[in-house]
Amino acid sequence: MGFLSRKKRQSVVEEPHPIVEELQEMEEVMPEYEDTPAESPVADSEEYVEDYPAAGEEYFEPEPEPAPELAPAPVAEAAVVAEPAPVAEPAPVAEPVEVAVEEDEAEGDGRMKASDLLAPMRQDFAPVQEADEEAPLKTADVIAFANQKGGVAKTTTTLNLAVAFAESGYRVLCVDLDPQGNLTMSQGIDPDKVEKSLYDVLVNDMPISEIILEREIDIAVASIDLAGAEIAMSTKIGRERSLEKALKEVSADYDFVCIDTPPSLGLLTINALTAANKVIVPVQCEYLSMRGLVQLQNTLKMIQENLNPDVRIEGILPTMLDTRTVHAKEAVEILEENFGDLVFRSRIRKAIKFAEAPVKGASVLKYDSGSSAANYYRELAKEVLANGSA
Repeated sequence: MGFLSRKKRQSVVEEPHPIVEELQEMEEVMPEYEDTPAESPVADSEEYVEDYPAAGEEYFEPEPEPAPELAPAPVAEAAVVAEPAPVAEPAPVAEPVEVAVEEDEAEGDGRMKASDLLAPMRQDFAPVQEADEEAPLKTADVIAFANQKGGVAKTTTTLNLAVAFAESGYRVLCVDLDPQGNLTMSQGIDPDKVEKSLYDVLVNDMPISEIILEREIDIAVASIDLAGAEIAMSTKIGRERSLEKALKEVSADYDFVCIDTPPSLGLLTINALTAANKVIVPVQCEYLSMRGLVQLQNTLKMIQENLNPDVRIEGILPTMLDTRTVHAKEAVEILEENFGDLVFRSRIRKAIKFAEAPVKGASVLKYDSGSSAANYYRELAKEVLANGSA
């Protein structure tokens, strides 16, 4: 069988096989394909692919060389196909981004940078500096008239000194912090008939402007309800500063605020001393009245240390002085020896006019303007004003 197969294969070789002719034709065509310009590479490759399977089925081994030569054809196609592909196509995508950024910058400048975020914090301090430059807004001198000893002419001094200030052209507010309401009554106002009083200001935080009435001077009225204010304020935070906060509303409207205090060193008096920057201490020229000065000084030191470091004693005022008695003269001498320049040179002597004026609902300066009693407080006003300007 082997012999016959070899013999048969020889006879086949001797006869010209049609594949040989086709291969020769392919060899002739290939150089032409390589030299010709690739005007229609797709058509050439199609013709070759149609012929190649037929050749591969019947004869594969004789000439494997044409296969690598055909490989460049698809590469050429890939190159040709890749050329029209616009590699720079993403450029149009970038344009909307740039436009969006430009639009953001044009629309708002709303997007803040780190420097922009820090700048407002620095600028916030500018108004404060301007306020400091403009802030010489004059506020009122707040004077508290205090002495835990009763019957020393605190109310009389508060009213008549305030009216003496008003006669000199100053704007004055009197604050009646005494539950007895004697200052309110001395201006012809019945404390039992007022609808709103300092009780509402201290306990219920009512604006103090709502309880101010106009008489010879403006007065923030009191009522008997103030007797219960200390208990009502006992649970209130910052209760010692209630009057100070209330006076801030009207402080710029007045030159002087004169506060009449109750005869005690309780919460109402502490409110007055905390709100005040000056304290005038009326002292009756008697031993018991002067003894209370030591207690008042101790209370004032506590307030300076804890609540109001600016408060100070403006002066000690001898009142109800009877120059006919040796005891009164000795009392004044004791005051001057212990307190020196703190004792006012003015003296408030006893006069019946001080008792008569409240009956008429007026100050002694209005009730009897030319009396010696009225001149006592005019002299005192001049001394206080001189001390304040010194």
